[in-house]
Amino acid sequence: MRVIGLMSGTSHDAIDAVGADIVLRDETVHVELIGQLSRPYPGSLRSELIAALPPGSVDMATVCRLDTAIGRAFADAAAAGMDEFFGGSADLIASHGQTVYHWVSDGATRGTLQLGQPAWIAERTGVPVVSDFRSRDIAAGGQGAPLVGHFDVLWLAGRPGRAAVLNIGGIANVTVTGDQPVAFDAGPGNALIDAAVERGTGGAAHFDRDGVRAARGKVDARLLETLLAEPYYRAVAPKTTGKELFNHAYLERVLDGRTLSTDDIVASVTELTARTIADALAPLRPTEVIVSGGGTRNPTLMALLGAHLDDAKLCTSDELGLPSAAKEATAFAVLGFLTAHGLAGSHPACTGARRAAILGSITPGAAGFTLPAAPTTVPRRLRVNHVRG
Repeated sequence: MRVIGLMSGTSHDAIDAVGADIVLRDETVHVELIGQLSRPYPGSLRSELIAALPPGSVDMATVCRLDTAIGRAFADAAAAGMDEFFGGSADLIASHGQTVYHWVSDGATRGTLQLGQPAWIAERTGVPVVSDFRSRDIAAGGQGAPLVGHFDVLWLAGRPGRAAVLNIGGIANVTVTGDQPVAFDAGPGNALIDAAVERGTGGAAHFDRDGVRAARGKVDARLLETLLAEPYYRAVAPKTTGKELFNHAYLERVLDGRTLSTDDIVASVTELTARTIADALAPLRPTEVIVSGGGTRNPTLMALLGAHLDDAKLCTSDELGLPSAAKEATAFAVLGFLTAHGLAGSHPACTGARRAAILGSITPGAAGFTLPAAPTTVPRRLRVNHVRG
């Protein structure tokens, strides 16, 4: 199948699209990554989206407008990807949508909401769309996140040692492979870093470009101690979190009127991200940590993470042939492929679900949707080949 994978994560800044040729052969999912692109959200749409996120309060009219506007933005990204990667055609589109709320109560996930109406994508492209991946895992008793755990386990099957796959987006999530894999959200990846930068610049900047502010600032010990007292870090995996917790209001609450420079706040929350990831991984004793996501572009964060990881080797997914900026969109392209073939896309050990589930809902394309022939094998491993620079 020629699949377009679409993803916008918890940084809420852009839609990432990948094009992948995917085939299941001899218990192996073979993924040829044809190309990738990123489409920033229009400024007005991003502003309305950010305002709607917790702790914001919105009416249903706003939810409806956002569902349509995000769906159309995803449709534009899908159409651009089809043209660039496959000459204007594709067999399937896998759209994660934009998470606006992940309902977690007393350590259990009760529901989730991703906006970006898939009908706009199917109508614009004429291609069937798989969407709403997380809800089925939650209905099966899982956390609904991180769903990339199943991809990670297949991708690193047979790799020597004990690998940890770390994605640093707005939230940092990890998968640790082995006989008993585990996956969970470690805590705020870039979420509090971005919030501190936006707070200090009045919204003129949205992230710490090249980690300059964190490198320039000084970690405030009292603030870091307050941040590390967050109960989430001591919760047992599988667990998930999001900007429902780690948001602008959270940062204001922990600052509690402290007078600190923006650079010192950014330095403190950058140290928090590195420390909490390393602390979460320490009991699992990985021999290597493979990093993807926007956090890889922050050299200060990466240096701090390397210093806290002790003996574990730190590398990026690029070094394994999977561009860090494309990793999660590629994962959802694979999950969409599995759904279309009637195969489970979740891993119970990673999400805490009672069973593995076929994920998502299918929106037919212009010619409807015919299920492919049922595979005779279940995937045991996954191989990625990046065929373009």
